[in-house]
Amino acid sequence: MIDKDRKLIELLQEEWLMMTRSVDSLIKSWKKCQHIVSKKKYSFEDEESFDSLTSKFGRTSDIYTQKVLHTVRMLMHEPFAPFIDTMNEFEKISLIHSSDEMIDIRDLRNKIAHEYLPEAIQELIPEVLQQVNALKKNIDQTRTFM
Repeated sequence: MIDKDRKLIELLQEEWLMMTRSVDSLIKSWKKCQHIVSKKKYSFEDEESFDSLTSKFGRTSDIYTQKVLHTVRMLMHEPFAPFIDTMNEFEKISLIHSSDEMIDIRDLRNKIAHEYLPEAIQELIPEVLQQVNALKKNIDQTRTFM
């Protein structure tokens, strides 16, 4: 094993730990929001919970795609490729569960990052609640692969 690969493995271990912590926090917010999403009117505290959920979703998906999966790609000595191509390749080798899910997760993360009004975030909550499961499923697939 060359020194560069050893450093990448160490980096991947650090990123995986960071992501695991992020997933744990995301799941706690996800469980909390599952109980409040069906309300007809949201309190300020409910809106803060939604904001926290969307923030944690975006952060977790970024750590997974921009750190963990990027480092895995470097360890595979693969050249840079567009996100869609990379996800398709990762699905083919069973590194992720579904490239379509990962593309949807990325699109949702981008929507969250560009929505500023509390009302807009509230409209995204049902989709975020659903996509947390897809994100977790893909992360679990990567864990199995590694």
